[in-house]
Amino acid sequence: MKLLTNVRKLLLLQQSPKQRLITTARTITKISQPHDEAEPALTSSELDELERNCEMRHHKNNIPLIRQLVQALHSTGQTGQDQEQTRRQLEEQLELLPNATHPRLLGYDNQPLELANYKHRVLPEQGVAKEFSDLARALNLYRMDHLGNYTGHKSYYLTGQLAMMEQAIIQYALQSITRQGFKLISVPDILPRNIIEACGMRTEGERTQVYKLDTGECLSGTSEMALAGFFAQRQLAEQELPVKVAAVSRCYRAETSGLHEEKGIYRVHQFTKVEMFAIATPEQSEQILEQFKNTEIALFKQLGINFRLLDMPPCELGAPAYQKYDIEAWMPGRQMWGEISSCSNCTDYQAKRLQIKYRRDSDGSLAYAHTINGTATAIPRLLIALIESYQGAGNGNGNDSIQIPEVLVPFMNGQRTITKNKKVPEIKLVKFIKST
Repeated sequence: MKLLTNVRKLLLLQQSPKQRLITTARTITKISQPHDEAEPALTSSELDELERNCEMRHHKNNIPLIRQLVQALHSTGQTGQDQEQTRRQLEEQLELLPNATHPRLLGYDNQPLELANYKHRVLPEQGVAKEFSDLARALNLYRMDHLGNYTGHKSYYLTGQLAMMEQAIIQYALQSITRQGFKLISVPDILPRNIIEACGMRTEGERTQVYKLDTGECLSGTSEMALAGFFAQRQLAEQELPVKVAAVSRCYRAETSGLHEEKGIYRVHQFTKVEMFAIATPEQSEQILEQFKNTEIALFKQLGINFRLLDMPPCELGAPAYQKYDIEAWMPGRQMWGEISSCSNCTDYQAKRLQIKYRRDSDGSLAYAHTINGTATAIPRLLIALIESYQGAGNGNGNDSIQIPEVLVPFMNGQRTITKNKKVPEIKLVKFIKST
């Protein structure tokens, strides 16, 4: 993994007669060095390699600016104050660089590779299957219309048996992963900006997905961030690793979409998710990623939906991931594949920014750990796949019904079918008529 080695020695810059600043794409560390050895650690060709990585990942290419800042920092015409300002700018730009990319992904040409396709159900033909919103509305289990005045755009209510199914999915996922050694942690939804940015999500800019509060803190987009923050500034013993934890949390995303296929609860501003997270040694991390992937596959197999496993190309990795698998479920009402899960190996990208280290057994030295994350269940999209896949033909009087997957029945008080919810009043909107 030549690029990872190159990134670790990105620049060696003079800071003082007894100290230099090493800046990598993932952290900034001060070390002692003799003054007369201050030289750039990377050649122009190695910076070219980093630039190709940015372009391949469709990431913002700031290498030209980094080159300019390096040149300015070594200019004899800069004052001490100018050098300090240039150094700060350089550090900010280096923090924006993405992780390296797994070599096997280099030939994917912006397209994922389908690794497996799992078919568990014979689904209704196109034109027969109903879409989630129509089914849930007909059964009086869901409301998303006309909520802008008091809950905001892209909000929703789940009621009755659909709300019960949400909780059943959570309990089913937790039971499955805790049996595999994951320890449950309850996490906060409000996080400092530096934790979110250390995990690889920008909090500033026009395209940020992060909700910012007046206090300067942010709403968490995924419990991965809070779980990573839990281990910040920690030094673990090698024999403790891997550490596997999980959390159930609300996730907040400022993203929106006008695409017809992403209507309804497919892309919303808040949703519930069960997240898996691990701290591992570099030697363990790829194996842990495979375990996460296999855990997700097992969860969805038992739910009996049709889904496929994808190995994602460089342009879909975001900033922190070295490699990533996605799982997409077939949604027959929408006639589309929709992402319901993913798992990523972020190597030491997050650990270096958060100072998560472990002490090696062999020599007692400290090294940066690797972090791995994966989605056990993301509720709204999984509900879409389940409801559309398990829909019935009705009973002849216009009433639809939904079969409940067998593995969820124990978590729904033995109930096997979802029918129309008559306990929650149906909402009928009428115009206000002013009396005269």
